[in-house]
Amino acid sequence: MPFLGQDWRSPGWSWIKTEDGWKRFEYFNHKLGDNINELSLEELDNDKENVYVGDVCEVAAKKRKKDFFNNNTKSQFLFQERWIYVQKESTRERHGYCTLGEAFNRLDFSSAIQDVRRFNYVVNLLQLIAKSQLTSLSGAAQKNYFNVLEKIVRKVLDDHQNPRLIKALLNDLSSTLCILIREVGKSVLIGNINIWVCRLETILNWQQQLNNLQIPKQVSNGMTLSDLPLHMQNNILYKFSDACDIINLGQATPTLHMLSEDRHLWKKLCQFHFAEKQFCRHLILSEKGHVDWKLMFFTLQKYYPQKEQYGDTLQFCKHCSILFWNDSGHPCTANDPDSCLTPVSPQHFIDLFKF
Repeated sequence: MPFLGQDWRSPGWSWIKTEDGWKRFEYFNHKLGDNINELSLEELDNDKENVYVGDVCEVAAKKRKKDFFNNNTKSQFLFQERWIYVQKESTRERHGYCTLGEAFNRLDFSSAIQDVRRFNYVVNLLQLIAKSQLTSLSGAAQKNYFNVLEKIVRKVLDDHQNPRLIKALLNDLSSTLCILIREVGKSVLIGNINIWVCRLETILNWQQQLNNLQIPKQVSNGMTLSDLPLHMQNNILYKFSDACDIINLGQATPTLHMLSEDRHLWKKLCQFHFAEKQFCRHLILSEKGHVDWKLMFFTLQKYYPQKEQYGDTLQFCKHCSILFWNDSGHPCTANDPDSCLTPVSPQHFIDLFKF
């Protein structure tokens, strides 16, 4: 008998032998499918209307399954393996290729945002996708994208941390959605245009909530940052790699403001983010003839990208071509797995799936 099925990967239909020949057996429910061996052929032959009822029940079951799936898209797609094989071309062993949306579904970004070491990494990755790769995601990946984004916004509204990063992400995403909606028809959008309009309205609502966010003043009877010795406060400022964090911290107390204006602090920041040849081309002198390192930093960031620094990133195994998080690991066959690992920046993550 030839193989018949809805999909070449499916096990095919169930067939029963009758006096009139082979007939396809209809599943009325899951229990009936489990007890198929207990059914008698006489019961199936006597009721001729069961053929029509079976078709109706099958369509209804498919619709219920689809509705259940759509109503539960708030949850992250779960996979046993938290790694993905990055395939860019077909081989004799593997056919097809891996897409950005597939990688976004397989890697557990929903849990990664709960880790303070990975939070900035995930936010910057979402921001890069919002700028250029949003329409390349599949429908399921887009749902995952906005579900992860919603969890990030809720987390920021609850713990009042990193609101500046999320505001920048939402600004870029809202600009992208405005362009897509305004130029509908010029680009391929997955889903109805009303879905994208609803997403834009949700983002605007989140932006309003973040703009109205009031961070309460924490009252502590213990030691605070201003109680630390001056050299310790200065050492803390030297650990920062974000200029905006230095400026914001300098607004807390007059002492921190004085420390945040230190020329050597901004010189170290320029040397960390930019090469010597770069800031030698844009020397800015003050009235006293000294180099204004603070002004030069903000001038340099207009021309050159800043160095990215994250507590934890995705890892790529060059031997296995597998992308994974550090704590999840992957089945590596190399003699020295650690020598094959390469940290993956958000931009490198996107570049892996450009064909």
